[in-house]
Amino acid sequence: MDSSEPPFQETYKTFLESCTSYENDDVIVEECELPVVDLRRLSGGEEEREECEREIAMASREWGFFQVVSHGISSEVLEKMRADQARVFRRPFREKSDDWKMKLAAGSYRWGTPSATSLRQLSWSEAFHVPLSNMSGYSSLSSAMEEFARKVSKLAQKLAEILAEKMGHRSTFFRENCLPSTCYLRMNRYPPCPIPADLFGLIAHTDSDFLTILHQDDIGGLQLVKDGKWIAVKPNKEALIINIGDLFQAWSNGVYRSVEHRVVVNKTAERFSTAYFFCPSYETVIESCIEPSVYKRFSFGQFRQQVQEDVRKFGYKIGLSRFVV
Repeated sequence: MDSSEPPFQETYKTFLESCTSYENDDVIVEECELPVVDLRRLSGGEEEREECEREIAMASREWGFFQVVSHGISSEVLEKMRADQARVFRRPFREKSDDWKMKLAAGSYRWGTPSATSLRQLSWSEAFHVPLSNMSGYSSLSSAMEEFARKVSKLAQKLAEILAEKMGHRSTFFRENCLPSTCYLRMNRYPPCPIPADLFGLIAHTDSDFLTILHQDDIGGLQLVKDGKWIAVKPNKEALIINIGDLFQAWSNGVYRSVEHRVVVNKTAERFSTAYFFCPSYETVIESCIEPSVYKRFSFGQFRQQVQEDVRKFGYKIGLSRFVV
C-alpha cells in the first residue's frame, strides 16, 4: 500500500544532510495558558456581558491571542471532525496530491515549503485548504465539518463586532465584507519529525486575515511571542483559540495585535488542527478607523500579492511593515 506521508526526506534531502543543530533558538520555552473567555456570559445580564466583552478586547490588545469556552460546538462534533480529518490525511500521498482524484481545486493540498531556501524556512506539515463556498464538493468530509464552519463563521462575526464596538465603532463592515465566499478552513497535519530540534511544523509568521479561529488536539506545539519571548500554549481540547490577524491590526490602527506564532514538531506524535480564517474579498479596502493612521490604505488583494512576492523573494513573509505610512 502506498504511504500517506509526503516525501519530506527525499525532497529536502540536501537541507537535512547539511543541517547543524539550531535547537530551536536554544532556549526552554515556558508553557502558559492563554486567557480564557466563557462566552456564556454574553447571554447574561448587562454587567456580565460588558465584562465578557471587555476581557475579549483586553486579550486582543495585550496578547493578540485568547481562547473561548462555551462556544456552542459540541465535543461530539469536534471529535467527528477530527476523525474525518485524520481519514483524509491518511489516504495515499499520490491520491492527496492529485486534485482530480480528490475532486479538489488546484492548489488546495499543500505540504512542505516549495519556496524554502534553507532548513529554517521549511514547514514540516501538510494541509488542505477548504473554501467555505465549496464545502459541498468535499465528499470526504462529513456534516461535522460543515457544522463547525457554520458556527465558527457566526462566532467570528460576533467577535469582530465586539472588537469594533470596543473601539467605538458600530459598523456593518464585517458583515458586508467577510462572507462565506471569502473565508476558508485549513486542515493541518504535523507528521512526526526525525529532527524536531531543527525544524518547525509552521515557521514563525502572523496571519493575514482579520481573525483566525483554531481547534487543536491535545498534543501541543503552538507557540507565540509574548513580551518579547516565545511561550508554548497549553492545549485545551474543549476550547477554541482566537487570534488577531494583520488586517485587524491595520483596521484598529495597532490597538489589536497580530502576534507572531509558530508550531513546533514532535519526534513521535502527529498533531492535527483545524483553522478558520475570517477574510474579506480581495477588493476590500483596509483603512484605519482611527486617525492619524499608522498604515497606508490598501486592498486585501494588494496585501496578499505583496506577501506572496516577499515569500518568493526572501523565503518568508514581511507583512504589515510594508504598509507603514
